[in-house]
Amino acid sequence: MATDASPQYRPVPLPPEFHSDISPSHPPTHDGLHFWQFMIAGSIAGTVEHMAMFPVDTLKTRMQAIGASCSVQPIGVRQALGSILKLEGPSGLYRGIAAMGLGAGPAHAVYFSVYELSKQALSRGDPNNSMVHAASGVVATVTSDAVFTPMDMVKQRLQLKSSPYKGVADCVRRVLMEEGIGAFYASYRTTVVMNAPFTAVHFATYEAAKRGLMEVSPDSTDDERLAVHATAGAAAGALAAAVTTPLDVVKTQLQCQGVCGCDRFSSSSIGNVIRTIVKKDGYRGLMRGWIPRMLFHAPAAAICWSTYEASKTFFQELNSSYN
Repeated sequence: MATDASPQYRPVPLPPEFHSDISPSHPPTHDGLHFWQFMIAGSIAGTVEHMAMFPVDTLKTRMQAIGASCSVQPIGVRQALGSILKLEGPSGLYRGIAAMGLGAGPAHAVYFSVYELSKQALSRGDPNNSMVHAASGVVATVTSDAVFTPMDMVKQRLQLKSSPYKGVADCVRRVLMEEGIGAFYASYRTTVVMNAPFTAVHFATYEAAKRGLMEVSPDSTDDERLAVHATAGAAAGALAAAVTTPLDVVKTQLQCQGVCGCDRFSSSSIGNVIRTIVKKDGYRGLMRGWIPRMLFHAPAAAICWSTYEASKTFFQELNSSYN
């Protein structure tokens, strides 16, 4: 019988680096997702949240910075909004949004990825432990604040009425030349002291509210689950914002010191700033801007959590399609 002398074709396997599978070689860490997927989901959530609510954040900054150099009657949200629209137009509400865009994405990428990894490491088989959620949130915020604080300072200085800076680059350059790099972190300690309890309350409330709502409707659809995340996030954001408003006022004073008539402090001591505020405006001065702060954080948290969970679901489905 005649045989074909030509060699039989056999495909040669490619080395691993030539495979186009989008999944990295490392196994998923938690919730079926990889570390980089948590970072992207968190970055998307943080950017969407802060960009959507930026005008409200501008109102809060204006209300908290007013009266820094002299005692004045506090103004309301409607007065602050009317003043900005009358004197600066709608664009005044968005001054400094570029700094927010530069800071929010990277900071929230760190925030959510560290939170998820900490929750996995500390849970020890109990995913419903509120103390673990709170502790994980604190670890996440201390880490992410180191990334976000410099751009937050730039953002708040640009938000001030009659801000002397032309934009993000001009503000960064002038602060470096006139005040040094330390000015970008003048409020870091206050930010951490504020955000640690804020995040503990926020995450613990969010996880508890989400669990309670899911128990009410365990067989919920995707749209209903999205509503659960939004509702739980809004409740968590509002409560955490109200509790930590005094420290947020201190943070604003430190970040805006020496600009547009704001007082300059001899030290970044929280106690020193609180005493100055109370002496000039009474204890009510520590609650300046609490309404826009709550108006910011309730919908912002709802937007952030629902976007984050939607992004996680997208990656989970993407990963499962490649398995």
